[in-house]
Amino acid sequence: MKVANRRESILHAVNSGMTDVAALCARFAISEATVRRDLQALQQDGRLLRVYGGAVAAPIRHEPEESLELRKVHDGEAKAAIARKAISLIEPGDTLFIDGGTTTDALARLLPKDDSLRIITNNLLALNTLSARDIPVTLIGGDLRRGSMSVYGSLADMALERLTFDKVFCSADGIDAEFGVCEGSIEQAWFKEKLFRRTREVYMLATAEKLGRKSQMNWSPIHRQWTLLTDAAPESHAVQAFSNHPFVTVVPIG
Repeated sequence: MKVANRRESILHAVNSGMTDVAALCARFAISEATVRRDLQALQQDGRLLRVYGGAVAAPIRHEPEESLELRKVHDGEAKAAIARKAISLIEPGDTLFIDGGTTTDALARLLPKDDSLRIITNNLLALNTLSARDIPVTLIGGDLRRGSMSVYGSLADMALERLTFDKVFCSADGIDAEFGVCEGSIEQAWFKEKLFRRTREVYMLATAEKLGRKSQMNWSPIHRQWTLLTDAAPESHAVQAFSNHPFVTVVPIG
């Protein structure tokens, strides 16, 4: 196992309650010196806290959202790969909802020109992308959230109550096997909950760094079947955390 992958696995083990050095040695079949070096490196990165005999999870820090301009260029190849997989799941005649985010905008860039598709969005990035490609799209109303260039709020919620979809494609600030979908505002989290109830199929599009991430405090639990499309390695602890989840199908992009 590569050092970076091993440290990710150790981090997830610590976050799951395995805090003793001896237990980590046995779990990963490595020496005590190696475990201590890995724990020290993870502590220097601010990802856990060393304690006597082992380590404990670092306190959750609610970080400010990364700027939209940075998100547009960050992990571009991974987002494109995830978007290509999502495109392969779309069928003629589908009614689609494209949620806010730069990964879902990557999907909009690849959507085929198919008059049988009905496309609805709250994502102004996707709206501009689709309109520039002369693809018909419906924009729901609401309050503009400049951080994501998407609309949310009471008007957007009311629109959802009058619509149903075959497939929704969403991204998020973070996705956690225990808590669900992490968002930058309570309005976004509530909107997603309503959205999940208005569709036949839910697809979450997430780059590897989003898995297990708890950078914000607003959560949307998903108590229904859904599919996670991610570029994270199938053997990574971030993906394995979903292996026994009752509702999730993970589709790694390889």
